[in-house]
Amino acid sequence: MIDGRTVLAVVPARGGSKGVPDKNIRMLGGKPLLAWTLEAAGQSRYIDACVVSTDSPRIAEVARQWGGNVPFMRPSELAKDDTPGIEPVIHAIQEMGEYDLVVLLQPTSPFRSAEDIDRCLEAYVSSGATSVVSLVEADKPLSWMFTLGERGAIQSVLAETEIALSRQEASKVFVLNGALYVSSCATVMETRSFFHTDTHGYVMPKDRSLDIDTPLDFLWAEFLSRQMKQQTS
Repeated sequence: MIDGRTVLAVVPARGGSKGVPDKNIRMLGGKPLLAWTLEAAGQSRYIDACVVSTDSPRIAEVARQWGGNVPFMRPSELAKDDTPGIEPVIHAIQEMGEYDLVVLLQPTSPFRSAEDIDRCLEAYVSSGATSVVSLVEADKPLSWMFTLGERGAIQSVLAETEIALSRQEASKVFVLNGALYVSSCATVMETRSFFHTDTHGYVMPKDRSLDIDTPLDFLWAEFLSRQMKQQTS
């Protein structure tokens, strides 16, 4: 609970991952990928309930082995490749009953910490924003980004006539890192989104912002987990 409001965390983990088969329960640093998020949620000062939303009995079993709560199974129609990411969140809110705030914790962000969760919730409360989402500074400035025409001609994504060629000249830009989404349950149910005109950003460092989507991402995660283990040993 934070500011007198109850907090529901939702961890979506469907079984049909194609880019990295069995991604959500693949071992990373000695534990399933899903377990990293469950541990962070369990260490949060504010989360009152954390539920795993899955359509897979195998993932549900692994989640429970690592302390996860799986009070319901996600319907198969909400676990397709083209299912909007907000739908499992709405389903979980409906299944769990009355909670004030909801936090979406995707298991593909294993290095997000309990401190990140709590600071994001605190930012939501202190800002009065409709929602708060986590960001990381982009590797390249927006002025270095182009589209390609049919004949290969480049065009800046910005409406600028001059391109900033150095990082020092370019403004900082941020991208979603997929680790944290916070809003009220009522707002999510009404708008079916975490994004509004009054959405604020919580900035995370690069070393905690990895979002695993490809086999290469997983290899990088394995390297980072080994580095983390060496630093703490």
